[in-house]
Amino acid sequence: MEARGKAFRYGDNVDTDVIIPARYLNTTDPAELARHCMEDIDSSFIGSVKKGDVIVAAKNFGCGSSREHAPIAIKAAGVSCVIATTFARIFYRNAINIGLPIMECPAAVEAIKAGDEIEVNFATGSIRDLTTGKSFKAEGFPEFMQKIIDADGLIPYVQARLGLAGRKA
Repeated sequence: MEARGKAFRYGDNVDTDVIIPARYLNTTDPAELARHCMEDIDSSFIGSVKKGDVIVAAKNFGCGSSREHAPIAIKAAGVSCVIATTFARIFYRNAINIGLPIMECPAAVEAIKAGDEIEVNFATGSIRDLTTGKSFKAEGFPEFMQKIIDADGLIPYVQARLGLAGRKA
């Protein structure tokens, strides 16, 4: 699976409170969460993000509280992938569980600038900055994690494996 889009660039310690502010946690509707994604750190984000775009951030992306709302908001906003130097561990698992691809690649984070056109291959870990022509290699996902992402998250993955796809709980 591949993604291609424009890079949105952020620094260290982007916490879940700026990814989706707590004042919007009274909903679990992905579309509503997407409307407020990143608004406290980048008020122009939601007006300019397009399907397939990529967030590039430095260390400890997704730190703070363990809310699933944060990766849901990012994914619902159309972001295809988050590339960071490191992720907070609970954010990492929440992202995989809801089917949002994330990759750790310090070299890519150091080189990619806001607005660069990025292409990512999740299976191989290949990251290409199409603006500069530079290529980077992140670790590809283990097969079981790639299957969860391909299924659009852990719940659809388990439902499909159990033959329950499309059923409501």
